[in-house]
Amino acid sequence: MANLAILKLHVPIVQHQELLRVDRVFRYQFNPDLYNPDVVINILIKALTASPLPDFNLCISLLDERPSSAGLDEPDPLPILLPLLKSLNTLLLRCRFPAFWELYHSVKLEALRENYTVECKGFEDAVRKVAIRAVKAAFTQISTRRLGSYFDLDGLFRHELNMSLSSDSSIGPALIAHIQMLGWTLNSSSAVVTIPPNPDNQIEATVVQESVNLPRQSLLFSCFRGINISPCI
Repeated sequence: MANLAILKLHVPIVQHQELLRVDRVFRYQFNPDLYNPDVVINILIKALTASPLPDFNLCISLLDERPSSAGLDEPDPLPILLPLLKSLNTLLLRCRFPAFWELYHSVKLEALRENYTVECKGFEDAVRKVAIRAVKAAFTQISTRRLGSYFDLDGLFRHELNMSLSSDSSIGPALIAHIQMLGWTLNSSSAVVTIPPNPDNQIEATVVQESVNLPRQSLLFSCFRGINISPCI
């Protein structure tokens, strides 16, 4: 019971902070009879933002022991939201950020946005940090149009889903501010953002040299020199 009390204190704290300690989540595994779907959903939402770390899947593994929801006062929202949360996690792991935002802002996840992520401080910014790490590792230059779709800034995918990524559009102030915050360089005339060099986005040829020392090599060869091998007829 004490470990569950710690968990209930921990979840409201992480809702208003940008961190999640999965070891605190494990406390629920030992109290399946006190299952609370709202607490579980809040934990899964925070775990999403840890991608590509395995936090979300670790939390999912604890749900196998949850009891039937027959004893709950209200219908359990988790069976409906869990497949959608898993889809969000898969899209993040695959770096399909435009598809993530499209699903996140869809009617399917309206209940999640209005009842859960609205209480989770910095959730969208935490997802953007996942996209930032991927962009820094994969790009040296990227168009503002594509970057805006990755970050979901200026309402790109909420209002312009039918527009091509290659079409011209003005650069919104939210995206400009985010680029400046990251210290990236924006070329307004070409609408291209330059990412500073880092160990992940620099392709350099590497030469691997291996040196194998055989201390008894000379002794081995000297033994073979003293052996006369007759040809087989």
